[in-house]
Amino acid sequence: MTDVTSSKSTRRPHHWRHDLIELAALFTAVVVADTIAKTIVKGPDGPYLLVFSAIALAATATFHTWWARRHGHASHAPPADDTGGVTGGHSTDSPAAGRRDGTDGTGEGEAPEGSRTPAETVLWRMRTTVADTPGSLASLCTVLAGLGVDILTLQTHPLADGTVDEFLLRAPAGISAQDLARETSAAGGRDTWTERADAHDLVDTPTRVLGLATRTALDAAELPLALRQLLGRCTLHSVPAVSLTGRPIGEQAPVEGVLEETVMRLRDPHGGSIIVERPYLPFTPTEFARARALVELDARLGPRVPRSQDVLTLPEGNEITVRRADQRDLPAARAMHDRCSTRTLGLRYHGPVGDADRYLDHLLSPRFGRTLAVQTTSGRLVALGHLLWDGDETEVALMVEDDWQRRGIGSELLGRLVAMAEEAGCASVYAVTQSSNTGMVAAMRALNLPLDYQIEEGTLVITARLASAPRPAARPPQEQRHGEVRRA
Repeated sequence: MTDVTSSKSTRRPHHWRHDLIELAALFTAVVVADTIAKTIVKGPDGPYLLVFSAIALAATATFHTWWARRHGHASHAPPADDTGGVTGGHSTDSPAAGRRDGTDGTGEGEAPEGSRTPAETVLWRMRTTVADTPGSLASLCTVLAGLGVDILTLQTHPLADGTVDEFLLRAPAGISAQDLARETSAAGGRDTWTERADAHDLVDTPTRVLGLATRTALDAAELPLALRQLLGRCTLHSVPAVSLTGRPIGEQAPVEGVLEETVMRLRDPHGGSIIVERPYLPFTPTEFARARALVELDARLGPRVPRSQDVLTLPEGNEITVRRADQRDLPAARAMHDRCSTRTLGLRYHGPVGDADRYLDHLLSPRFGRTLAVQTTSGRLVALGHLLWDGDETEVALMVEDDWQRRGIGSELLGRLVAMAEEAGCASVYAVTQSSNTGMVAAMRALNLPLDYQIEEGTLVITARLASAPRPAARPPQEQRHGEVRRA
């Protein structure tokens, strides 16, 4: 039995115009009847008038009936503001439809929607495997809706024995990861994985992938970072084809790549292999195809680095240029090595000075990080700064030619490298040096970041934590050190 009120039992609205019209019609009928009666009694044409009167009365009755039926439906319909009807098959008295007066249809008052205090929510990323059968996803969505969880985005990764569904969820703050996993398992999900998300995850997948492809197209050094952001928290290793001594290192990955559960092996376009590991979550074929597409894009575009450069003025008035460098700067870097003293090379490479040139090809490769070069107005290379990807960690390294030391060039390069690390999302950077290298120690302290020191057998490792440091809104701080900076 429904709550809908029948139209027959609804009280018709009272209209005074109808009463006035009926009263006027009554007086008119009386006058006409009196006139006809007198004419029939006194006139010779009385019978004819009587017949015509009967015909007119029948016509009037017919017209009245037709008029009443035509306008009776509109007058008997419920008013426009009546809430007792059914719209679209759902009663408007239901709580889901709501009431115009702000109540939920149960008779209890409730505050208007605009004045309610929104409940606190958190973002979650959740991945689970469900059976590839009709209704499996619907069952999972029903369970999430019962928890008050809103599904913001959904990605599907087809597998041979099911489908991996990856959700971005907005859930009430009181729901934990264990609650989500338990309810998901009850709805048929397996191998469920959850982690907290943030506002950056709200970017839809096509937009995010296009952005990563654009960054990779502009800078070859972006490929390792793009793969990390594409695949989430993972460890990435670039393994060269040969060692520094020229010996082959392991087996190179095939052109099509290899996917082994939690390990992904890709052919490096610059030689060697790129190994991606994610022990806590297996890769899907969809993720493998996306990663391989990024690597193929890098291979087609070839060597490239951004060619922007900054011209700085040193305190004594000399101008230097800071720019990105790659393997095409290898001859100039070797020439700088030849001009450096044995002590400078020893502080930088911590090994036999004669092997210093062997490291340059590795250090200048964009696959292992980013390199900044400083050159004079004559084009001579006088300093190098490296930001190196070392698995989950990031190393910074500096070398300044002897004649150009103690002029703030090392601090300038270090500040720029740390800014690059922050932009890449690194949590920390570390420098490996010797305790006698007072210039490097002073440059690290000048960063004004939390530092950790570790000394092992005369080697000093200084780690700067970046997570707690606010990102600078605008570079460069070198304006305070060198006076004038202009971009060429």
